[in-house]
Amino acid sequence: MILYLHELKRNKLSLIIWASVISFMLAVCVLIYPEMSGQMNEMSEMFADMGSFSAAFGMDELNFGEFIGYFGIECGNTLGLGGALFAAVTGISALAKEQKDKTAEILLTLPVSRSKIITSKLLSVFTQVLILNLCICVVTLLTILIIGEEIDLGVFFLLMLSYFLMELEISAITFGISAFISKGGIAIGLGITFAFYFMNILSNLTEETEFLKYITPYGYTDSALIINDKVLDITALAVGGLFFAVGIILSYLKYTKKDIK
Repeated sequence: MILYLHELKRNKLSLIIWASVISFMLAVCVLIYPEMSGQMNEMSEMFADMGSFSAAFGMDELNFGEFIGYFGIECGNTLGLGGALFAAVTGISALAKEQKDKTAEILLTLPVSRSKIITSKLLSVFTQVLILNLCICVVTLLTILIIGEEIDLGVFFLLMLSYFLMELEISAITFGISAFISKGGIAIGLGITFAFYFMNILSNLTEETEFLKYITPYGYTDSALIINDKVLDITALAVGGLFFAVGIILSYLKYTKKDIK
């Protein structure tokens, strides 16, 4: 528990900055909607006719004339990328930073097993991701109330849940990788996130690349599916759960036997 709380305190400033920036960007996206709502129907028709570009971002299946359609695309992309980057950076540095900052010698001499160290750090990462999403959710709902737009809360929370689960998967994958490295982790984490993001775009382009949505965590954050059908892609979630478990298992297998230099 002490190590868990120490990790939260250690990353407090980073969490505050990320939560503030992402919440601010989402709030701005919501606040400008009333100014643009009069043009949304025309924009929706225009995007629907842009072929592959529209399909890549799901804009051909959502109505920009409705607030929830606008929110799913504009705000979804902001949260999807911003939240994923935070999860990746937090996960990839959790174990690796002990060697990078030369604090591993002190940490590993404490009367605490390596398994407990991993568990404390992993729970700390997941807690930070949860706090980030709670802050974003509250700020977004307050902003929606300010502009006076009605929104289906069931769909809204389902969208938020999908991004939260996606961030948990990315944080678990990068956490597993952090057990294998000692430096340069942030670049790897960012690279993995962008790779997943572009896999999702490619999966929407053609039937030949559709299988990619079952590899990338973004596969179950499909705004069009969630808004239109009010469900998550269970198959994509199941595959994501497998990657989530593998990331955690690898972190224990590697770090408990790792030679800390």
